[in-house]
Amino acid sequence: MGAAPSTPRKNARPQDTAGYLIGTLVGEKSFPLVSDFWNQLLEIPPSLQWPSERVTEACEAFAKTNFRTRHLAKVLIHLVWCLQEYLSSPAISSRIHTKAINAAYLSSVFMKYIIENAKSENFEELYLSLGDDEAALDSFPRDENIESLVMCSVLSFVGTQDVSSNTYLLHHELLNFLLVAMSTQLRSGPSPGPKDVHPFIDAAMAQESSLVGSVVRRLLLNYIIRPRVPINGPSYSVFSEGQPSVLQKVGSAAANFVLFPFSFFVNSSSGASRNPLAVNSLNVLLVLIHYRKHVLADEGTTYNCEDNMNTHSLSKSSYHFSKNPYCKILENSRDVEFDRVDVEGNAHNEPVVRVPFASLFDTLGMCLAEESSVLLLYSLVHGNSDFLEYVLVRTDLDTLLIPILETLYNASRRTSNQIYMLLIILLILSQDSSFNASIHKLVLPNVPWYQERLLHHVSLGSLLVIILIRTVKYNLSKLRDIFLHTNCLAILANMAPHVHRLSAYASQRLVSLFDMLSRKYNKLVDQKYDKLDTKATSLDGGSISDEMSAELHIYTDFLRIVLEILNAILTCALPRNPEVIYAIMHRQEVFQPFKNHPRFNELLENIYSVLDFFNSRMDAQRMDGEWSVEKVLQVIITNCRSWRGEGMKMFTQLRFTYEQESRPEEFFIPYVWQLALSQSGLNFDRSAINLFPADVLGEDVSAQEELRDEDNELNV
Repeated sequence: MGAAPSTPRKNARPQDTAGYLIGTLVGEKSFPLVSDFWNQLLEIPPSLQWPSERVTEACEAFAKTNFRTRHLAKVLIHLVWCLQEYLSSPAISSRIHTKAINAAYLSSVFMKYIIENAKSENFEELYLSLGDDEAALDSFPRDENIESLVMCSVLSFVGTQDVSSNTYLLHHELLNFLLVAMSTQLRSGPSPGPKDVHPFIDAAMAQESSLVGSVVRRLLLNYIIRPRVPINGPSYSVFSEGQPSVLQKVGSAAANFVLFPFSFFVNSSSGASRNPLAVNSLNVLLVLIHYRKHVLADEGTTYNCEDNMNTHSLSKSSYHFSKNPYCKILENSRDVEFDRVDVEGNAHNEPVVRVPFASLFDTLGMCLAEESSVLLLYSLVHGNSDFLEYVLVRTDLDTLLIPILETLYNASRRTSNQIYMLLIILLILSQDSSFNASIHKLVLPNVPWYQERLLHHVSLGSLLVIILIRTVKYNLSKLRDIFLHTNCLAILANMAPHVHRLSAYASQRLVSLFDMLSRKYNKLVDQKYDKLDTKATSLDGGSISDEMSAELHIYTDFLRIVLEILNAILTCALPRNPEVIYAIMHRQEVFQPFKNHPRFNELLENIYSVLDFFNSRMDAQRMDGEWSVEKVLQVIITNCRSWRGEGMKMFTQLRFTYEQESRPEEFFIPYVWQLALSQSGLNFDRSAINLFPADVLGEDVSAQEELRDEDNELNV
């Protein structure tokens, strides 16, 4: 079977034996692929630790000797053999199980270090091939592509093997392995280029569609089912739930394995998830579906996955992104409980993955406080029309909307990316008229997390209006992001024609939104004229004036959108919204400065027609004593019945739709990896990250103060 190193005496401590084997692995001597050394190494009991400084020394030594020994490639091949044996035999021995876990963990540790410190653009330091002096084997042809073989075996296990108490730890280590193997993306810039080389993730993209489908399905099921850490597992009693285990603390099923301390491989400061397998399954899925490969090819490009190699036939030079099969599978996923007939007779060549949409919907609703779950929901409602349709026909939309609105309410404690994703999700949903109508029919008994005032028996639609306007207010005071303003107003505009019995508080906030933006507008006008007066003495007066003019133009558009929102309510739904009429009458002075403004006067004509109608009815009403809110509302409700809308101008209703930017990968790929690093606990060297600024991972988003006094006027 080949040479094996001599080991310490038979009665040596396990730590000494394991330490000797690790030292041999990182040493100068190369052991053949069939040497007994590999059995000894991979059968070390998973209960030992090593100081982190010794692990670093081992990794440094391994990186120096790997080009001669090719030990990383050999560990990976043994991982493949273990998984192949596992997949071929339903009753696998605990020995093979241990070897597979150890091989996955060992290769992850050393591969992570090499990736972090690689100097070449194609990661040749990994040396993913056997040396010329390696004897040829029938079980492993010399020309076999190791990275393709490894990814095929790992993905086959993840995609086809159910998670059980016996397989839980191996599943978890293989998910960790996948994240490490695909982390080569962290060394590239934010914009994928044709020269980027990512051996393992490119190999994953070349797998057969049936395997891709099983992987996407299993990762989604792991996220939905959220398998628990096995209690009283057959070989790993250390992972019990009776006390905080290594897995619960650091999120790695074998973090204390083989003398390697968990502090070396994972970041314990990131906090442990309650369900690490579900978290890492989602992280791997998001990395896979958002990957984009920039290739030099055209429609003549062909892919041959049977021999695990990509072959290209180029007829002309052109750059484009190759198709992502994982993204395509996710977009084509169907509900396991509902087989919709394709009425248009379209043929679907891609395999269809069946997923329990009901369980997925409920799981998303429970987990939307996590950014990765928000990104999954975005990916589904944007890319999968079947899932979007399923969401829109659910009668319990509060399952998704309440956690979304609560997160927006706590915007000061969330990242800006999470806020953007949630608003885009709401914008996509608001494009459907049935959604806009149904949210006003669902009445909430109370909203306990809303602190500014008690909200009892408020409709989901009214709460959505309140939170969107609150988000605009937060943006004005803190973020000052035009994109955020635009999305909030776009959602409100899509909702406006379908508003039904908007609550008093929501109606007040809607009118205050115009007041808030008008004061920002007036401030910009004053600043512009002040700058024009001093332009002659300012060297950069021209650029400042241009920037201010552009911002003034933006806020002019914002004011027009708010006026169009009010117009849509008044022309399409006035009789159903007496509280909106009351709010406009109560604050009618805020519209007066813009009545003769050339950009707003046309939109204000309808508002003043409504004001004239109801003011005249108020004047004609004989009233004993003072007017009260209830008496005014009663007059409004009574006269709504006689409202005919005479003289009202009908404007084209605003309708906003969401479209991705032209290069979405420049946002999504860095964002996915920020989430993966922060949630999986993978302790990647920040100084080696080129995909995004390393300090992004250390931002403290919880230090900003919350908005607590919603009724106070904002000084803008």
